[in-house]
Amino acid sequence: MEEKNYLHNTKARSDHRLKKNKQFNYIYKKGERYKTKNFNLFVIKSKFKNYKIGYSISKKEGKANKRNLLRRRIKEVVRLNKLPKEFNNYILQAKMGACLLNYKDIEKQLIELFNKVKD
Repeated sequence: MEEKNYLHNTKARSDHRLKKNKQFNYIYKKGERYKTKNFNLFVIKSKFKNYKIGYSISKKEGKANKRNLLRRRIKEVVRLNKLPKEFNNYILQAKMGACLLNYKDIEKQLIELFNKVKD
């Protein structure tokens, strides 16, 4: 029998996620902060071309299913509108009440938020 290699056909994608707690803490301390009613955006310059973005949603926001729904909506808005600029690292933090927003309101606020960022 022929052995199938399932990893062979996977696409190589650039990873745009902040993962380490150390990275989050550094951006919180050194980064510039921009605000809208329901979101905070922390931005810091990077020496690398690819942007990195992390999402932060408090447990006070609701149970895991509500937080994950909000996170999926935020990620989709960022992906479809190509909001992040190169050579920057971002943390997008949801404030209390962000889970109550619908997709269009999230999109409107995030576009406004990323347009505030100075080059």
